[in-house]
Amino acid sequence: QYIQERAYIDPWFISALERIVNMERRLLSEKLDGTLLLQAKKLGFSDRQIATLADMLPEQARQLRIGLGIRPVYKMVDTCAAEFEAVTPYYYSSYDNENEAPCLMAEKAIVIGSGPIRIGQGIEFDYCSVHAAIALSESGINSVMINSNPETVSTDFDTSNRLYFEPLDEEAVRDIIDNETIEGTAPASVVQFGGQTAINLSQLLDQVGLPILGSSAETIDIASDRHKFEAFMARLGIPQPPGAAVASVEEALNIAQTIGYPIVVRPSYVLGGRAMEIVQNATELIRYLTVATQVTPDQRVLVDHYVEGKECEVDAICDGEQVLIPGIMEHIERAGVHSGDSMAIYPGLNLTDEEVDTIVDYTTRIGLELGVVGLMNIQFVISGGGAYRSPNVESSTVSSSSIYIIEVNPRGSRTIPFISKVTGLPVAKVATRVMLGEKLADLGYNGGLWPKQNLVGIKAPVFSMAKLVGVDWFLGPEMKSTGEVMGVDVDFPKALSKALLAANLSLAKGSGVLLSIADTDKAEATTMIRSLVDAECNLYATEGTAAMITAMGFPVTMTTKKLNEGHPNVIDVIEDGSVKAVVNTVTGSANVLRDGFDIRRVAVEKRIPCFTSLDTARAAVESLLADEASYNVQPTVEYLSFK
Repeated sequence: QYIQERAYIDPWFISALERIVNMERRLLSEKLDGTLLLQAKKLGFSDRQIATLADMLPEQARQLRIGLGIRPVYKMVDTCAAEFEAVTPYYYSSYDNENEAPCLMAEKAIVIGSGPIRIGQGIEFDYCSVHAAIALSESGINSVMINSNPETVSTDFDTSNRLYFEPLDEEAVRDIIDNETIEGTAPASVVQFGGQTAINLSQLLDQVGLPILGSSAETIDIASDRHKFEAFMARLGIPQPPGAAVASVEEALNIAQTIGYPIVVRPSYVLGGRAMEIVQNATELIRYLTVATQVTPDQRVLVDHYVEGKECEVDAICDGEQVLIPGIMEHIERAGVHSGDSMAIYPGLNLTDEEVDTIVDYTTRIGLELGVVGLMNIQFVISGGGAYRSPNVESSTVSSSSIYIIEVNPRGSRTIPFISKVTGLPVAKVATRVMLGEKLADLGYNGGLWPKQNLVGIKAPVFSMAKLVGVDWFLGPEMKSTGEVMGVDVDFPKALSKALLAANLSLAKGSGVLLSIADTDKAEATTMIRSLVDAECNLYATEGTAAMITAMGFPVTMTTKKLNEGHPNVIDVIEDGSVKAVVNTVTGSANVLRDGFDIRRVAVEKRIPCFTSLDTARAAVESLLADEASYNVQPTVEYLSFK
């Protein structure tokens, strides 16, 4: 009553919470017997929570529970709301008596989904899970899907032969596998399509002897463990940016001093670049480490030298004998922007023949030596200068640049839907067939690089910044996009224009553009500024950038960044509608980032394009020159070079 009177929470909910709190007290004070354990499970306590409160290991709590015969049963979801008899293979767990999901007595495989859609792990992984289920069905194998997101296609009750709507944690997955085990033989699990969530479960499943389809847990661990992967790459003679995994501030400072600033720091075993940052000096490094240890307190922090250059990535399918690369995707933004926030071009337009050959060679050697069976994703950085260069500028076929491996992920990536659509190659389906033991040659595919298609595809990120109050638009190593779109056409400017239009990042001729360019980017920005003038855009700029534009001989309206000193300031020209796009590049240092936050935040709130990467801005400005009247709007398959 005391809580209800002050918090205005219905007593029914307060009583339910009270039962949970009372159970915590009992688990702390009483001996853990069958009656108490069953009551705790019915209240929703996990084995790990019970073990913590009862002062034992999680596996001990699980074995005690199973020894006492306390197992979950599975109830069918009534998709007809009791109006008609429902017969759907859609189940949830309960600590009750009757099990409505008896073991499926046919050949089957478990597909572990990606769980809730969040920044860093989106619907792209669900695409892979759905296509894996389809491939299993086409191979005569029943698919058993485990996922916990009702808003995805994988949790439609007719996508798989059986669907368990359960948390993606060790306890729930093991209980489901136990329920689907036939005479002591557990079904194998597909972990490559569920993003980092499923990959993290692979080690836990392997430790208790449960089989995994495709790449082994050892392969996954080598790719994920810094020391093991460094030794593996050294054995192959394939270069990586210098760096190390550290466990203390002192170690981090020593490594940074050795390899030189700027450095990229991030926790291991995370997705979406969570808590990843480019650090410029020792002060920023110390500040960063306090954040990183909160994200993954039990894991080491990875410290790498930051290599500036263009970034590329590939998805590849390996069967143990051959490696098939559907295509090479070139990022428009230079290294330092998370791959999920980067715009990607297929096929890479600025790669030399030598660079393509090296990427194919590295990918093939890594896939075969690592023992990958199924999918892997590799990200490369090609050192030297910025990334984006107009495809209209003729490039050499030979490169003197060095190509470094940033990371290798032995799983499906968020680019699988994109590369599948622009190449016509059903990547997830083929990878699933390979995981089942079929060879690429038997499926009609050869190793190496899949032939280029007669199209240009652009993958562009989609952001929800207006809904995320206080989040900075600045793009860096930590992923911020919530989705992606694709533009396809016969040439680059048209495809780019379509992608920018779909992502709400397109520019209009004759519109106002606010420029605030970092000193380090000013020399590179001159071509973009000339293109804006050619497009009859009205230029607004902060003090330093305005001086540069004036020196170039172009008209510009100067605005001040200091909001208390004079008008028009940067906020004025955005809020009054004079400006329809913002280009705000910064060096990446924490102090400078804070200075431009107001510009970027107001641009987001006014829903106008805001570019924090000079590479993206240059590409967007070039798209202004595309002739919109010549667009072809047709299905992607019409652009492909084969039927």
